[in-house]
Amino acid sequence: MTNAAATAEKTGIGTALAAEFREEAGTTRRVLERVPADKLGWRPHRKSLTLGQLALHIAAAPGRLVPLLQKTEHEINPSSLQFPEPATPAEILAAFDQTVKDAGAYLDGLTDEQALAAFTLKANGKTIFTRPRQGVVRMIMFSHIFHHRGQLSVYLRQLDVPVPSIYGPSGDENPFAQARANRQWREDTAQPGAAAPGGDLC
Repeated sequence: MTNAAATAEKTGIGTALAAEFREEAGTTRRVLERVPADKLGWRPHRKSLTLGQLALHIAAAPGRLVPLLQKTEHEINPSSLQFPEPATPAEILAAFDQTVKDAGAYLDGLTDEQALAAFTLKANGKTIFTRPRQGVVRMIMFSHIFHHRGQLSVYLRQLDVPVPSIYGPSGDENPFAQARANRQWREDTAQPGAAAPGGDLC
């Protein structure tokens, strides 16, 4: 492969997915960091996952997908799916950091040809879907995790734990208001380059 071709490969679908994944990972980690150690076994309903199970699933799922996506077909047994209970919040964050490392490396190396190639998921001998590999990445590494991240934010709210900003203000954090406050502080002090107390979010 020529240098030009190698460069082209690195600016394709995989590169774009990797950048988006890492940007979202920063937000996801902020939510995971709020999980309280004394509430890991709490659940909002008897049919729901516990707080710890949900958080660990969010943390680990993208990384667990990597070895499956390196194949063209994978079969699951739905009855064998398990959701482990973490012992501590540190275990959840360690799993997430490993996921970001593994999934990020996979996406960095994903060529356009691999991204567009078909991947099939089966369960008990029946095809669930066949779709381009990039579609599976978006469905499971992205949308699936965003869905559960939203669930986790509701768990935190019900436990009266401050919910971080995700895509905009939460009931506890408003980065836009902080940015306005920082700008106002600079105007009031006539120091355009000064750093406002508490940091600059804009």
